[in-house]
Amino acid sequence: MNSPQSFTWEQIRNTADLAVFQQFGEYLSDAEIEVLQGSWDGLTYEKMAESLYRSVNYVRGDIGPKLWSKLSVALVEEVRKKNIKSVLERAYQKQVSVENTDVTTTVCSAPQIPFPEGSVPLGSPFYLEREGVESVCYEAIAKPGSLTRIKAPKLMGKTSLMVRILAQAESRNYRVVPLDLGMVERTIITDLDKFLRWICLMVGRECQLENRLPAFWDTEILGSNDNCTGYFEDYLLPSINGPLVLCLDNVDRIFSCAEVVEDFLGMLRSWHEKGKILERWRQLRLVMAYSTECYVPLDMNQSPFNAGVPIELKEFDAKQVNNWVWLHGITWTKSQVDALMKMLGGHPTLVGLALYEVGSGKMSLDRLLQSAPTEAGLYSSHLRRHLETLKSSPALWEAFRLVVESSEPVELNSMQIYKLHSMGLVQQNNNQVLPSCQLYREYFHRVLSQ
Repeated sequence: MNSPQSFTWEQIRNTADLAVFQQFGEYLSDAEIEVLQGSWDGLTYEKMAESLYRSVNYVRGDIGPKLWSKLSVALVEEVRKKNIKSVLERAYQKQVSVENTDVTTTVCSAPQIPFPEGSVPLGSPFYLEREGVESVCYEAIAKPGSLTRIKAPKLMGKTSLMVRILAQAESRNYRVVPLDLGMVERTIITDLDKFLRWICLMVGRECQLENRLPAFWDTEILGSNDNCTGYFEDYLLPSINGPLVLCLDNVDRIFSCAEVVEDFLGMLRSWHEKGKILERWRQLRLVMAYSTECYVPLDMNQSPFNAGVPIELKEFDAKQVNNWVWLHGITWTKSQVDALMKMLGGHPTLVGLALYEVGSGKMSLDRLLQSAPTEAGLYSSHLRRHLETLKSSPALWEAFRLVVESSEPVELNSMQIYKLHSMGLVQQNNNQVLPSCQLYREYFHRVLSQ
């Protein structure tokens, strides 16, 4: 067997190309080969961009992340620019070992499968990119004064995406401040002045700046929005003196807070508009993540929801689910994968939980599918959460009852379609909808008919 010092670039390239072809049925592109070789040779993304005649943002934010994700799946090991040599050397040794034996079958060995809860950690091979989404987000935060809006129903991967946006920003030496509005105390989030002071204080803390709110906050003449805007403009942004990426997660937490929602969202929109014309505000790049399960009527000129770059996270498609199944060390036929997707669709959390249970040997696919739409199944808490939401709106309850009891798509009014689609319960075709997966049809057909 070759020593690590005797590996040639051609051997390593062929190793990567073969692994990708065996997994995806296609070889690496010319651009991916260039980035792979540049990483192997220890080049920076800037140097690679020069040889590719591409922008460094495109190479660092698009080609690179997609290549590492593809190789992580193909090699069943986390692959990054920094560890590419060691990973490919091990992969080459494995290929040579297989070629020198009489083994005719390959067994897929998955890495240890983590329980699917919360966001997917950085570098995890279990994170699946959605085509084009990550690169668009990375390009957006590189633009001065930008606003990026990430919307999706709960448990669709918004927070995991934001973790990667923050990491991308840090790699550019931007200051980053992640704020989870879902964790703010209700006594604060329902009081506009307290809430905006909290925003200012937390941004200052994250940037290791002294709290100077008492000196800047004028409660006699100025309103809360003016005070908050002034604190950013006159103190925080000048002190940071560089790009600041402010990520607000679970923004929908404030949608039901009538005392706060209109003024706060209007202020964010005004900050974005300032970033188009004022140099100081060009430093600020806003990222908002929110569930679309709430409807907030706002003046179109004051709403941040019709400005900036919209990102909508959709379910995984069949190819992505297939890759995820393989990554979990599960060998299923196409019909088995189809059966899973018929029951769950491509919902990241629901599919991830199924693969964890099966991949860990805790449950067979047949048993999982049989129990899924029951109170004893894996998804009972998820289903009950949706049930409570439907119970709070008799009209929505009745609309969804019609959907699950019909064998054909059902026509509903636009607001009913919006709310049910926002919850992830239906898939839409013009003005008609049907349940997004068999799980919802079977469970809600039973409970809504009682």
